[in-house]
Amino acid sequence: MQSMTLEQLRASASAGGVVGVTLKGQGGGFFLEIATRSGQNAVLSKARSTEPRRFGNPASALVVLRGVGIAVAQLDATHWNPDQKDMSQSRKNRAQAMREAHEAAAYNKWLATEIQSSIDDPLPSIQHDEVMAEMDADIAALEASHAKPARRKRA
Repeated sequence: MQSMTLEQLRASASAGGVVGVTLKGQGGGFFLEIATRSGQNAVLSKARSTEPRRFGNPASALVVLRGVGIAVAQLDATHWNPDQKDMSQSRKNRAQAMREAHEAAAYNKWLATEIQSSIDDPLPSIQHDEVMAEMDADIAALEASHAKPARRKRA
C-alpha cells in the first residue's frame, strides 16, 4: 500500500483524485486509508516519513479530513481495541509541555517586571561603551592582582 502525506492528500482531494476515505481502527488507534481514482489505496503518513500517521482519537482524524476538504468518510472499527490505547505516553508528554509552559510564563512575567523597573528607574542611564570600558578596567585589575610572580629556577 502506498503512503500519502497530508499535503499530498490535500492536493489529491482538491484535484478530485480521492474516491473515498476510511478511518480504520487498529489496536488502540486509528489510521486513514485513502482510495484514489487510480485504484491504488494509500494510507496517510507522517510528514517526513512513510510511517502511517496514527490518531488516538477518531475526532482528531475527522478534523484533519475536514481541513483538507473531505467531509464524508467511512469508519471500520473491526480491529480497534480501546483497551490497547497507550495513555501513559501522551499524559507524560502533556504534563511536560504544561510544566514548560508554566516555566515560560513565569520567566516572561519576571522579565517584563525587570524591564519595567529599569524603565521606571529615575537614575540616569549609562552608555554601553562607558560600562564596557569600566568592566574591561575591572577585569584587567583583577587579572593583575591575581597574577603569580614567575618562579625562579634553582641553580
